[in-house]
Amino acid sequence: MLEFGQAQPAGADVIKDVTDQTFMADVVEASREVPVIVDFWAPWCGPCKTLGPQLEAAVQAKKGAVRMAKVNVDENQMIAGQLQVQSIPTVYAFWQGQPVDGFQGALSQGDVQRFVEKIAALAGDGGLGEALEAAEEMLAQGAVADAAQTFAAILGEEPENAAAMGGLARAHIVMGDLDTAEALLNNAAPAIAAAPEIEAARAQIALARQADEAGPLAELQSAVAANPDDLQARFDYAKALYAAGQAEAAIEELLDLFRRDREWNDGAAKAQLFTIFDALKPTDPLVQKGRRRLSSMIFA
Repeated sequence: MLEFGQAQPAGADVIKDVTDQTFMADVVEASREVPVIVDFWAPWCGPCKTLGPQLEAAVQAKKGAVRMAKVNVDENQMIAGQLQVQSIPTVYAFWQGQPVDGFQGALSQGDVQRFVEKIAALAGDGGLGEALEAAEEMLAQGAVADAAQTFAAILGEEPENAAAMGGLARAHIVMGDLDTAEALLNNAAPAIAAAPEIEAARAQIALARQADEAGPLAELQSAVAANPDDLQARFDYAKALYAAGQAEAAIEELLDLFRRDREWNDGAAKAQLFTIFDALKPTDPLVQKGRRRLSSMIFA
């Protein structure tokens, strides 16, 4: 499997009890590699007993993207005094050797989660973003196997990466392995199951399956020319156009079908248009133009 830059060095503890003597190494120096959240607490502090476990759970969930140092102020008064900790719980975040954020008192679980995510983001994504861009470029250039390997490696590091999951599925679509692509999406983590990247890949699978069933393009074109009111022939022609790589022409045919009878076959033209729009990138000019024209017809 490919390896990417990791914020957490191998063998390092994500959560540590830190003393006055180890603070420099475990917090200040360590924060030059990965952000460190410091929790100042004491055994007699009621709110600390709630906040501490919340912080620990949120930090552990980041899998090394951020660390946590726990400082018992009763036993380590020197560092607490240097940082002017006047009440507990007090939390500081260190990055690149300096305190960059913090708060006092207990927070809601949601606020704790957001704080940890914000601090973890200071170090970037460990190279996953660059790897995603490289995988997309490989896929665009036809290096499908290499793209699939890279997408899979990213998922190995971050299983809930929707862009990588969608990319891996699209790679299998290009390879003609629709069943594997569909299985990947069906087994995607619940947190990303409805992500746009997943929905786009699902739409591409649906269109690819239609391509396998599309009739001969020339025959369908002749059928539409012979009888423009044959809406089934027009619909089949649009599917064949998309299967032949003519997305713009397919959209035009479907828009014309919708204009002729928007309720035909339970609104099949509109549903097919939305499937195509979902399969393409939201910024694609074809999508933007097609959505505008469809909206103008719907609300006319």
